[in-house]
Amino acid sequence: MRRRAADFRRPVKRRFSNVFWFTLCGLAVLFFILVLSRESGPRSKPPMSKRAYKQERIMEGLNITEEMLSPNSVTRQLSDQISLAKAFVVIAKESNNLQFAWELSAQIRNSQILLSNAATRRTPLTISESETAVRDMALLLYQAQQLHYDSATMIMRLKAKIQSLEEQMNSVSEKSSKYGQIAAEEVPKGLYCLGLRLTNEWFKNANLQRKSRDRKHVEMKLKDNSLYHFCVFSDNILATSVVINSTATNSKYPEKVVFHIVTDEVNYPPMKAWFSLNNFKGMTIEVQKIESFSWLNASYVPVLKQLQDSETKNYYFSGNLDNGQTPIKFRNPKYLSMLNHLRFYIPEVFPALKKVVFLDDDVVVRKDLSDLFSVDLNGNVNGAVETCMETFHRYHKYLNYSHPLIRSHFDPDACGWAFGMNVFDLVEWRKRNVTGIYHYWQEKNVDRTLWKLGTLPPGLLTFYGLTEPLDPSWHVLGLGYTNVDPQTLEKGAVLHFNGNSKPWLKIGMEKYKALWEKYVDYSHPWLQQCNFH
Repeated sequence: MRRRAADFRRPVKRRFSNVFWFTLCGLAVLFFILVLSRESGPRSKPPMSKRAYKQERIMEGLNITEEMLSPNSVTRQLSDQISLAKAFVVIAKESNNLQFAWELSAQIRNSQILLSNAATRRTPLTISESETAVRDMALLLYQAQQLHYDSATMIMRLKAKIQSLEEQMNSVSEKSSKYGQIAAEEVPKGLYCLGLRLTNEWFKNANLQRKSRDRKHVEMKLKDNSLYHFCVFSDNILATSVVINSTATNSKYPEKVVFHIVTDEVNYPPMKAWFSLNNFKGMTIEVQKIESFSWLNASYVPVLKQLQDSETKNYYFSGNLDNGQTPIKFRNPKYLSMLNHLRFYIPEVFPALKKVVFLDDDVVVRKDLSDLFSVDLNGNVNGAVETCMETFHRYHKYLNYSHPLIRSHFDPDACGWAFGMNVFDLVEWRKRNVTGIYHYWQEKNVDRTLWKLGTLPPGLLTFYGLTEPLDPSWHVLGLGYTNVDPQTLEKGAVLHFNGNSKPWLKIGMEKYKALWEKYVDYSHPWLQQCNFH
């Protein structure tokens, strides 16, 4: 009985053990399945990356550069056809074949729409969708060839078109230069009005004339070499006033400044009236007229001698000598104006002075200039700012180096410099007979073969080897024709509106006008009466 009981209990014990192990195995299987399901996430990414890769390849296929470079590209074929068709449209219109030009233009639009749609949907053009457009365009291009719109014809017609456009451009450029020159030479109504009113005031106001004559205390200053002497030669009242007012405003010692103005007989009364009626911080101002210099005559001055020559008059004032081939800027009569050439006679104009600073009437003074009078010129006559930062401001730009006289005496790469703000040592000038050098070159250029225009070329010859370079900040040029670097502008002591776009003209450069107008008192009753604003 006990053995059976014992035997009976053993099977029960084994059954429990099997259930346990089956359960454990099931759990293990479930755990394994769970692990596999978690690992399946990363393994599902490769198909996604493959799809993304295909999309990137499609996008790369849409790159217009690759499309255009591919020899099998439909896009390239259509683009080439469009370019050729556009050229044919121009020729068809010139041949008055407007119907054919319209057909070409319509087909060009169709092809452009295809290219635009392909770019919008971001898929390349297929052969099937572009076949009709390519075939229709090819037929029209073939028709163009049958109409003798071939490459040779196109080249000839395009050359003719280019030549025609160049002729038109030269004509427009010449007219622009001519009209610009005329605009630059005009006297604004306001200036004309101011001159008339001041002239009237001068002749009717006896007290004003008496005040101008009764200046014995001034006479000593005009010859005192311990003072700062400036000279301006001009027939422009307002421009000269700006030069003097800007100098006075920025001068540390205005009472030590003496301005010598030389004008012509017409503008002498209004100049005298203006500078007698207005005070410029105690500066001494002298006004002379060029006609009062008895030594300035044709027997002494080559320019005046040339003016008596009928051929010279014809060249400068009518332009008939060379059938109008010489550009108008070379025939500007101002280049024969004695006020323009008086700068070469400064020692004769001011015989008692030893050093002067010469200023053009189209400058604005922004800083004190008294230090210019202590600049060491190292035995030279002329102190000037050089302008040869670029090659076109060297001697060969201004002079005719095909002439043996120029070629044998002057280095073509010598550095040019600027008139407009110059320091002149008159002692050295007289010692070296600089005016005589100027006369020599003026007489050699009677036929205008050494240089064409202006006072700068004879100045370059006259002061060759006699010029001391000054710091560029003393004289900043270009405000009348070009853009100037703002930092250079800020450092400039004298700003020069050289060029046609003078600040008192309507054609003046707007962004620089304020620099000049700052020294014009528009509230002055005389200016208001003449509508200056």
